[in-house]
Amino acid sequence: MIPEKLQEIMKKDGVVAIATLGEDGQHMVNTWNSYIQVSEDDRLLIPAGYMHKTEANVAYNDQVLITLGSSKVTGLHGAGAGFLIKGTAEFIKEGPVFDQLKKKYSWLRAALAVTIDSATQTW
Repeated sequence: MIPEKLQEIMKKDGVVAIATLGEDGQHMVNTWNSYIQVSEDDRLLIPAGYMHKTEANVAYNDQVLITLGSSKVTGLHGAGAGFLIKGTAEFIKEGPVFDQLKKKYSWLRAALAVTIDSATQTW
């Protein structure tokens, strides 16, 4: 289950960083908190317009690290809260998950689906 505080952060303004590791090293890409949807099985669904390097890295190594936060959510020590998410990822290019996101984001070329292994509040 996704922690309540993490769900609260995803509804606020903030930047998401997604780190992957490929054959030629690490790579990081950004998106917005508000773009993240949660599937019925608690996977994070992230619309991908580009993310070609991220997709290549996930094909090589499906482990991802994601950080996200918002200054608008009270955290562990006052204003601002953030999380470090560790998980496994896959890119989905057809089917119900893809169609669901495509309705909301016309520019979508794929859905990045992340199964959370751990979600740790960092601040």
